[in-house]
Amino acid sequence: MAETVKAAPARGRRTRGGKGAEPEAAAAPPKVPAEDAETLVGYYRQMLLIRRFEERAARAYTEAKIGGYCHLNLGEEATVVGLLAALRPTDYLFANYREHGYAIAKGIGADRVMAELYGRSTGVSKGWGGSMHLFDTETRLLGGYGIVGGQLPLATGAALAVSYKGGDEVVMCQMGDGTAAIGAFHESLNIAGLWDLPIVFVVINNGLGMGTSVEKSSAEPELYKRGAAYRMESARVDGTDVVAVRDAARAAVERARSESKPYLLETLSPRLKGHSVVDPARYRSKEEKDALKAADPLAKMALDLEEAGILSHEERERLDEEVTAEVDAAAKFADESPEPEVSTLFDYTYATPVPGDLRRFPADPVFRS
Repeated sequence: MAETVKAAPARGRRTRGGKGAEPEAAAAPPKVPAEDAETLVGYYRQMLLIRRFEERAARAYTEAKIGGYCHLNLGEEATVVGLLAALRPTDYLFANYREHGYAIAKGIGADRVMAELYGRSTGVSKGWGGSMHLFDTETRLLGGYGIVGGQLPLATGAALAVSYKGGDEVVMCQMGDGTAAIGAFHESLNIAGLWDLPIVFVVINNGLGMGTSVEKSSAEPELYKRGAAYRMESARVDGTDVVAVRDAARAAVERARSESKPYLLETLSPRLKGHSVVDPARYRSKEEKDALKAADPLAKMALDLEEAGILSHEERERLDEEVTAEVDAAAKFADESPEPEVSTLFDYTYATPVPGDLRRFPADPVFRS
């Protein structure tokens, strides 16, 4: 289920192309047809793949095969799959550092994602980005960003570029709940609202900014309501229900695409583990941990599919074996891939050649004899 806040009527603002004014009320979102079994099983398989991938990533981190920070999508699989199901392949996605599942759902192979986590040259960012910096122009995943909120101004700029060129693409910008408290959040929403940009801002509210609850850090804990300050339509949805997330995201994306209007979507998606792999989450009580297990979206969907006669226990076991084999193959690929050559360290500093580009190492002399 989703709770929605309508945008306040604008006063003669332009639409994309500069013709006419915004209608006073957004059109009702299109009705979604009844789900077929194949679609639901496909969503479940994607969620299962993300779950098994993240579990394998956690194991690889403890084996020192993954360095730096590593933030997992465990418990957020329904949100990830539902959001990406609402996008076209030509739409753009900006994410934060918790982006492994988004990369896989956007169409990047699990092998290339795992290789990037391992820091190998076959990785999606050539091994130089690691867990927090996945980037792929082919699938239009324009980055995971380690700086909290770093993606918002860039995503807003991408939406401006789409609007300027008259395209029909939509930009989706994912963030955590803590990001809704920083300046870039308000600045980006304000610009998007002023300039009628085709962007959907998505707050993944897992209830905690690292270890601090949203209720203790935000005077308005219902984060989607912040869109009202920018006359922006917004909604909150149960992030453990993949179909509900997809439907809410479709309505948001459709508004951005057809009317060139920004949208703020909040998903309630509790994470099952700590903030990162090394966080033991001691700030959670036993009761809270038990409640999280009960709300596990993967287990809930498995039960729903079995009760509906769509996916039997045996079929689930077969799917699990298939997905586990795919993740094992991805880990093997990463293990066997070469590390990037040190000489390529500066190759991707700029997207295009820049005069005077400095390519020396810190210990190198400024002038060579």
